Amino acid sequence: MKKIFIDKIKEFTADIALISVALSWGFTFVIVQDAIKDVPVFSFLFLRFTLAFILMALLSLKFIKELSLDMVLSGVFLGALFFLGYAFQTYGLTYTKSSVVAFITGLNVIIVPLIVYLFFKEKVSIFSLMGALIALVGLWLLTGSKGIFSIGKGEFYSLLCATFFAIHIVYTSKLSREYNVFLLVSVELLTVGLLSLVASLAVDSVTIPSHFSKPLVIALVATVIFATVYALFVQTYMQQFTTPAKTAIIFTMEPASAAVFSYFYANEILNGSQIAGGVIMIAAVLVSEVGSYLKSSKT
Repeated sequence: MKKIFIDKIKEFTADIALISVALSWGFTFVIVQDAIKDVPVFSFLFLRFTLAFILMALLSLKFIKELSLDMVLSGVFLGALFFLGYAFQTYGLTYTKSSVVAFITGLNVIIVPLIVYLFFKEKVSIFSLMGALIALVGLWLLTGSKGIFSIGKGEFYSLLCATFFAIHIVYTSKLSREYNVFLLVSVELLTVGLLSLVASLAVDSVTIPSHFSKPLVIALVATVIFATVYALFVQTYMQQFTTPAKTAIIFTMEPASAAVFSYFYANEILNGSQIAGGVIMIAAVLVSEVGSYLKSSKT
């Protein structure tokens, strides 16, 4: 009984920490939108993840003796998944509305439990499934995605994005239990940075800008520290103590927090449907959270 209680405390702490990750991504969303007006997307990703790798590598130096080939390959694998998620999301945005991309990206909340069940034969809690469906409704209202049922290039790329992000969540949960998190995240960040460099050299007009504008500098500082080093480290470490399905539900808080921040930072107006969507998404997190404790109280 005591062990169950301790495990649930760890799970609750992990879920709170993962909420902070979703908030950090959401709060930097508008800042990044301003920054990429001055620099191409892959160029920005290259700068962001390379600087984040340098910072994370400095924090990881004392663990360098634990580095192994298996760990490097695992970090490269996670980094490739993360990069592909970003890449397909970027291409999706060039073919369809951002609201549609945001909604389809959020479909990873459904894809994650499917992957867990189909490939790992792990049962998913009924509360997690309920939370996922509720979150999906909230996301649909928040993004105002009325035209998602017509499938074109943008929708297809966005679905690939959701799939890669879902696989990333599932395997982060698995691999974070096997390796030193500092080193694993460092390799992952380096991989995303290098792949972004290759993509930038291939498609961007410029990779390293000649001038760093104030919005670009602010965006780099905010994303490197909070939305990359902090977020990816906390995600990787805390996913040891919670389930991939709950993580996916919690991460639907990203667009909700982005909408709130846009309201205060960019004076964007939220309509009643969007506000209702945000409230429903919070309810989804609470359903999955409270449900897990009700389930544990019966064991």
